[in-house]
Amino acid sequence: MATYRLGSSSAVHTPGIIAWAINGYSFVQDQPRLLDVISSTFPTVPREAIHELLSKEVPYKIDGETVVFSVEG
Repeated sequence: MATYRLGSSSAVHTPGIIAWAINGYSFVQDQPRLLDVISSTFPTVPREAIHELLSKEVPYKIDGETVVFSVEG
Protein backbone atom coordinates (compact mmCIF):
# COMPACT_ATOMS: atom_id res chain seq x y z
CA MET A 1 0.00 0.00 0.00
CA ALA A 2 1.33 3.42 -0.96
CA THR A 3 0.57 6.43 1.22
CA TYR A 4 0.65 9.94 -0.20
CA ARG A 5 0.91 13.20 1.71
CA LEU A 6 -0.16 16.19 -0.35
CA GLY A 7 1.13 19.28 1.40
CA SER A 8 -0.02 22.85 1.07
CA SER A 9 2.14 25.76 -0.05
CA SER A 10 1.75 29.51 -0.27
CA ALA A 11 0.15 28.95 -3.70
CA VAL A 12 -2.09 25.95 -2.93
CA HIS A 13 -4.26 25.14 0.10
CA THR A 14 -4.41 21.41 -0.51
CA PRO A 15 -7.49 20.50 1.58
CA GLY A 16 -9.46 23.15 -0.30
CA ILE A 17 -8.30 22.22 -3.80
CA ILE A 18 -8.89 18.51 -3.16
CA ALA A 19 -12.41 19.16 -1.83
CA TRP A 20 -13.10 21.34 -4.90
CA ALA A 21 -11.78 18.66 -7.27
CA ILE A 22 -13.74 15.84 -5.58
CA ASN A 23 -16.92 17.90 -5.89
CA GLY A 24 -16.30 18.56 -9.59
CA TYR A 25 -15.29 14.96 -10.28
CA SER A 26 -18.92 13.90 -9.91
CA PHE A 27 -19.48 15.46 -13.37
CA VAL A 28 -18.12 12.92 -15.86
CA GLN A 29 -17.38 15.53 -18.51
CA ASP A 30 -15.13 17.42 -16.05
CA GLN A 31 -13.11 14.42 -14.86
CA PRO A 32 -10.29 14.55 -17.44
CA ARG A 33 -9.59 18.23 -16.81
CA LEU A 34 -9.72 17.89 -13.03
CA LEU A 35 -7.40 14.88 -13.20
CA ASP A 36 -4.99 16.98 -15.30
CA VAL A 37 -5.12 19.90 -12.84
CA ILE A 38 -4.45 17.79 -9.75
CA SER A 39 -1.82 15.68 -11.55
CA SER A 40 -0.01 18.87 -12.60
CA THR A 41 -0.20 20.24 -9.08
CA PHE A 42 1.16 17.01 -7.54
CA PRO A 43 3.33 15.47 -10.32
CA THR A 44 4.95 12.84 -8.08
CA VAL A 45 1.61 11.13 -7.40
CA PRO A 46 0.52 8.58 -10.04
CA ARG A 47 -2.57 9.58 -12.02
CA GLU A 48 -4.37 6.37 -11.03
CA ALA A 49 -3.90 7.23 -7.34
CA ILE A 50 -5.30 10.71 -7.97
CA HIS A 51 -8.26 9.20 -9.82
CA GLU A 52 -8.97 6.93 -6.84
CA LEU A 53 -8.85 9.94 -4.50
CA LEU A 54 -11.06 12.19 -6.62
CA SER A 55 -13.60 9.45 -7.36
CA LYS A 56 -13.84 8.68 -3.62
CA GLU A 57 -12.63 5.10 -4.14
CA VAL A 58 -10.28 5.68 -1.21
CA PRO A 59 -10.78 7.80 1.92
CA TYR A 60 -8.50 10.65 2.86
CA LYS A 61 -7.62 12.48 6.05
CA ILE A 62 -6.63 16.06 6.65
CA ASP A 63 -3.58 16.51 8.84
CA GLY A 64 -3.25 20.26 9.37
CA GLU A 65 -2.64 21.64 5.87
CA THR A 66 -1.90 18.22 4.36
CA VAL A 67 -4.17 15.67 2.66
CA VAL A 68 -3.16 12.07 3.41
CA PHE A 69 -4.47 9.02 1.53
CA SER A 70 -3.40 5.47 0.71
CA VAL A 71 -3.95 3.28 -2.33
CA GLU A 72 -3.19 -0.35 -3.10
CA GLY A 73 -0.18 -1.02 -5.23
